[in-house]
Amino acid sequence: MESGLRPVERSVSASNQPLVTLNSGKVMPQLGLGAYKVNQDIAVQLVQHALEIGYRRIDTAALYDNEAEVGAAIRKSGLAREEVFVTSKIWNDRHGYAEAKEAIQESVERLNIDYVDMMLIHWPCPKQDKFVETWRAFEEVLETGVVRSIGVSNFNQPHLEKLLATANVTPAINQVELHPQLAQNSLRHFNSLHGIKTEAWAPLGRARFNENVLLGEIAESLGKTVAQVIIRWHLQLG
Repeated sequence: MESGLRPVERSVSASNQPLVTLNSGKVMPQLGLGAYKVNQDIAVQLVQHALEIGYRRIDTAALYDNEAEVGAAIRKSGLAREEVFVTSKIWNDRHGYAEAKEAIQESVERLNIDYVDMMLIHWPCPKQDKFVETWRAFEEVLETGVVRSIGVSNFNQPHLEKLLATANVTPAINQVELHPQLAQNSLRHFNSLHGIKTEAWAPLGRARFNENVLLGEIAESLGKTVAQVIIRWHLQLG
């Protein structure tokens, strides 16, 4: 299938990308490509293209069903493994200590890139009430080195408080929906107090902002696109 992507020259360096240092001591690019809803038949080409134009962080998940393709694109890129920061996530049906350990290993094997930079619990699933024991599995896998940092996604403050009450390792990030119409001020403050970086999914508001008059006026006054204005907003949040 043709994706419409044009060949480009590889960027000389990704060193000009804004970076954040995690509580794990690892450094993560602030900007990344999310592979949600990227079909398998174009995933390799899309990720390769992203790497060619300078992206150095790729976000996938077991749910996205494209971990193998993401890994293949990274292997084909010619980049050293340490140049690309890769995040994946285990899905809701794999909560629990034993299930989570198996799910992490399966993701690592599908990616086939030696190690994963960041592994997340995709959702807390409080009705299952297993995210604490799931986190224990994450902590143990972290010690093996096959995963370099661990974090959570879509956790609200009560979920984090329960997790932190028994955790030996504080989550490096909490990935949540975050954009100008959902600034998550209280949650971001809580995360910051505990050394947890807040990471955005749907940072552009699922394209809803294209029709936002105020953002359109701001973008026009700056000679930028609405997307560029929103990305700058995110970068300035840190």
